[in-house]
This record gives sequence, structure tokens and C-alpha cells, in this order.
Amino acid sequence: MKYHFCSSGAFLFIFLIILVTICLSIEAQTSNPSRKLVSKKSPVASQQHTKATLTINSFKKGGDGGGPSECDGKYHSDNTMIVAMSTRWYNDGKRCFDYITISANGRSVKAMVVDECDSTRGCADDIVDGSKAVWKALGVKENSRDWGEMKVFWSDA
Repeated sequence: MKYHFCSSGAFLFIFLIILVTICLSIEAQTSNPSRKLVSKKSPVASQQHTKATLTINSFKKGGDGGGPSECDGKYHSDNTMIVAMSTRWYNDGKRCFDYITISANGRSVKAMVVDECDSTRGCADDIVDGSKAVWKALGVKENSRDWGEMKVFWSDA
């Protein structure tokens, strides 16, 4: 009888440890250090720095961006801090008018999402397509080898 009680107690103790571990694991996955719930805007965890390829795009009428921006149906100046994002990050327009932080060259800049770089039409799956203003704010010179395409990190601002 005594043996049966010990094994039941041990089972209950192990069960409680497993339950607490699962609960803590779930909490750690759904909250940031400030205990606020993390937004699920994208299939990628963008609250952290996400690696991307920054390319250059002209959002003005007649520029290499093609038609007007997907978010507002308008053209924009190349002097405006704006970006287009690959289809998965654009997330069916859920990032329209949101700001992202782009980091490279020891600098970080904020730019507004106004367009999609359509991955079904040739845009790679890891693109942040920035205006000239974004490139200049990151300190990239037009005559440098990085101008036009370089590796960066981005996150929601």
C-alpha cells in the first residue's frame, strides 16, 4: 500500500512539473519582455530583426516601380522615406502605412510601407524595396558598390 502511494505522489509531482513547463513555454512564445502580447502581422516574426535584401525603387510616376502604390493608388516622391515589401511581408496589405525600421551600415531609419513587391511576378521573397531617400538615409552613396542591392535587417517600428 505504501509503495502505491509513493508512485502516485511521484506521478502527480512529475505531471505538475510538466504542466508548469508547458504553461511557461506558451507564455514565453506569446509575450515580449514587457509582457505585452506580440502582434502577429506577418508569417515572419518581425518584432525581431529580420534579414532582408534592400533594393532600390522609384515610386514616382514614370519611375521603375511601374504603376501607383498598392496601398493608396498614388505615386510618391523619391525623396520620401517609403518602401515596398515582398508579398509575404506585405501580408495582403496589412502593413499598409505602417512604419518599419531598416538597419544597415551602423544606421537605422524608419520608412512607411506603401507598396507590395509582388513575389508572384518575379520579386524575391526577402525584398524590402526602398526609395532613394531610404538609401541616402542609410548613408549609401550612389556611386558605391552597395547602391541598388545590399543586405539589411528590418523590424516593425
